[in-house]
Order: sequence, then C-alpha cells, then structure tokens
Amino acid sequence: MIEKIVIANRGEIAVRIIRSCREMGIRSVALFSEADRMSKHVMLADEAYPIGPAPSKESYLDVDKIIETALKCGADAVHPGYGFLSENAGFARKCEVAGITFIGPRAETIERMGDKISARRSMTEAGVPVVPGIQRQLESATEAERICREIGLPVILKAASGGGGKGMRLIRSESEIGEAYAAAKSEALSSFGDETVYIEKYIEEPHHIEFQILGDAHGNIVHLYDRECSVQRRHQKIVEESPSPFLTDELRQEMGKTAAAAARAVGYVGAGTIEFLVDKNRNFYFLEMNTRLQVEHPVTEEVLGLDLVKEQIYIASGRPLHLRQTDIVQRGHSIECRICAEDADNGFMPSPGLVKQVTEPNGLGIRIDSYIYEGYEIPVYYDPMISKLIVRATTREYAVQRMRAALDEYKVTGIKTNISYLNAIMHTPDFVRGGYDTAFLEKNEKIIHRYLREPFPAGADDRLVEDLVLIAAQIDYLVMQQEGGGSSPAAADTGTLNRWREFGKRKGVMGI
Repeated sequence: MIEKIVIANRGEIAVRIIRSCREMGIRSVALFSEADRMSKHVMLADEAYPIGPAPSKESYLDVDKIIETALKCGADAVHPGYGFLSENAGFARKCEVAGITFIGPRAETIERMGDKISARRSMTEAGVPVVPGIQRQLESATEAERICREIGLPVILKAASGGGGKGMRLIRSESEIGEAYAAAKSEALSSFGDETVYIEKYIEEPHHIEFQILGDAHGNIVHLYDRECSVQRRHQKIVEESPSPFLTDELRQEMGKTAAAAARAVGYVGAGTIEFLVDKNRNFYFLEMNTRLQVEHPVTEEVLGLDLVKEQIYIASGRPLHLRQTDIVQRGHSIECRICAEDADNGFMPSPGLVKQVTEPNGLGIRIDSYIYEGYEIPVYYDPMISKLIVRATTREYAVQRMRAALDEYKVTGIKTNISYLNAIMHTPDFVRGGYDTAFLEKNEKIIHRYLREPFPAGADDRLVEDLVLIAAQIDYLVMQQEGGGSSPAAADTGTLNRWREFGKRKGVMGI
C-alpha cells in the first residue's frame, strides 16, 4: 500500500486529497509556491515544502523540482489533482523513471487521449460514435474551405492539444474561415505550445454529458454513470449535476456501456471521464477523454456513495476494483456550483484579495470543498475558483431547492464572488425544468440579469436581515480587536490570519 503521497497541486483539490489520505492513514505532503505560503492545504498536510515563486511555470509546473522534493521527503507516490501537470505525459513518465507511483493513467494513455485527433481515431477504431470531421491535422485555410463544403456549416475548429475553449473557433459562414483558422492556430500555439488544429461538424445546442469511468491494472473497467455539464460560460463549466435530467434510462445505459468500451479500447487504468455531446434528438457523439479527476467529481460521489480519490489510490497501489458494474446504482440527485472570486457585474473579472468574512452553509445534504478562510488573501496568479458547493437530495426538485437555500446562506466578504449569479441560475425556469443545453446562458441572459438586478420574490427580507447581521458581526469583531489593544502587535495576534500563522509555526512548515 502507498504510505506517503506528494500532492502536486494547490487550492481546494489539494485539501480534498489530503482529507482522503488522512482517512486512509497515508501521510500527505503539500507543495506550495511563495504566493501559497498561507494556503489551507499547507496547514492541513503532514508535511509541506516550498517549490518556487508564485508563477505556475516556476512552481506547480516545475516537474524536476516536484520530483526532487518527492524523493527527498521519501514519498512513494504523487497525486496531480486536476489542471497543472495532471495530464502531462512527460511528468507521469519521469515519475515512473524515478520510482514514484503516478496516481493516474499510464503515460502512453495520456499521450494517446490527450491529443484530440489521436483520441478521435482511437474511438472510431473502437466503434464509438464521433462527431463528423477529420482525424488529422488541418493543413491550410483552403483545405478548411473544402472540408466545410463537404460536411456542411456550421463547423468548429479545435486545438488538438489542451482544452477549456482555447484554440477553438466556431465558423458559420465561408467568409469567416481564413480569420478563424489563423486565430485558432495562434491561440493553440500560445496556450499549449502546439499549433495543430482540426475541424469537425458543430452540433447545435447540444447537451454536454460525461461518464465517469474507473479501470484497474487487471483489465477491469466500470462506469460510474453520468454528469450533466451543460451550464457553461465561454466553454467553462460552472454548474454540474448527476444524474442528467435529459437522458432516458435506456440512453443512460447505452452511453454507459459505450463509455466503458471506450476506456477498455485504450487499456485505461485509473479514474477518467468520457465526454459526449448529445443532440436534441438524443444522438450522442464522443467529444474527448479526460485522463484525470474532474472538478465536478463530487456529484458522482454523492449519488454513488464513493470516494473517487480513495479509488484512485487503491488502483495506483495495484489493487483490483472492488466494484462490479451491477453493484453501482445512482441514488438521489446532486448539484454542484463552482464558487469563484470574480465580479459578475464587471465581465467576470477575477477578484483576488483579502477574505474578511466567510459564512458557509451547512445542514443535511450540503457539502463544501474549499480552501479559503477568514484572513486569507487570494493570490492573483491562479484560477479564481475558491470552493465548490455541492448538495444532495432525494429528487432533483429538492436538490434545486436545497442549492438555492445554501447559496442564500453562503456569504463571503472582502472580495467579489459569483454566488448571486449562481443563485439566479437556480431560479431560471429553463434550469428548473431541466431541459437546458449548452446555449443555456446565452438564451437566458436577460432573465438571469433581471434576477441579479431585482430582489428574489421570496425571502428578500430575510436576506436583508442576514446582511445586516453580518455587518453587525464585522463591527463587533473590529471593536473586539481595538479593545484588545488597538493596532498593536498584541491585538493583531488575535486575528484569524495570525492564528493560522501560529499554527503554521507549530507544524514547522513555513519560514515565518
């Protein structure tokens, strides 16, 4: 069994992994940049080590430094979380050479499925339906024009590497092809270091539905059912749920079998995700495979009662899966909202800064995966997501109601967040009905912004009272500080931030 794991990540996912390690009796090692010296994952881990300056490329993306640290502290495994190096085949291969277990799929699998052209080719060979398009590099704008005439507009240009909407351009008319081709190649090169792009048919207003899969080193593969991920802003998911309200039971079973077959075709080992586009007629097509843990994995955990991080560690330890497909049953409904430090009224600009106060919701069926605390300063260098709010209930209707109540209760001051924006989504009729697709935010922009401008019909007075109570609590806190000695060092030591500092000193993990 693995005994010590280095977590090559930060933020809420690092905290999430640490907690699973603790339950399993595995020692956890946090890595931190200069900007993350005060981050919660540093406080919670059994050990913590600095790995460089704030910019990611000089710290969390420094493969050699991470492996060097893992060897020095005697770790026998590395968990990459998601983002950063989680889908970096070179990192996985260097871990293997160093004798460190990479908690994820094999390097060759990451390479094969990380390149979207290669992935499409593999899925076609396995009999998995793919979106019509080409399975090779697009050579020129002239070739793009010819292919557009063959498969019909609209089409979409995509970068062969990476994701998150980078290197992606929608083409609705032939006059757009030249400019879109140049822009997609340029963005792909700057974002991923690879200018390769390809072209495929654009599916109008599809549902983005993914299936979680697990595979072990003994050839066993299971799927863990579906997640609906169609609430997206600029190709970034912001709300996810399981099960999908759009799928029929028959289609869910068919897509699950196809997802498992896709994973089996590439000999997949670890936790991964097969992503599909499903059109309005419920025809589904392979989109891509994510060879890592997903941000939205908690909704699957909530409806299945599994800990996916533990499953990853068991698989990496060489154990066979303890689950058979017939053992896996969805129960209830779960929704996740991504809480981000961003200003929804100002183009969703990031809003880093000092967190002055946090009131987290709690109660039956509410879970928060977070890394912030009162007195923590959110750095400017990383993704603005600060937490994930997850609810579970017996039905989708009750889950939506629970999420509304939880968002009402969730308060963060000192920075801007998208909490009110998410609450507006929860009140939007299309979302409540469950028939939304990837064009949901564009279709409902006016409705969502009306909710943001005007008080919600129910509970407006209650929210005003809550805000006044929070203001009073903050005033009381400041008064208590002054009574303790004003702005003197002794008074400052009573603050939340300094309690964390003192904790860090006791653990001997920070040079302060």
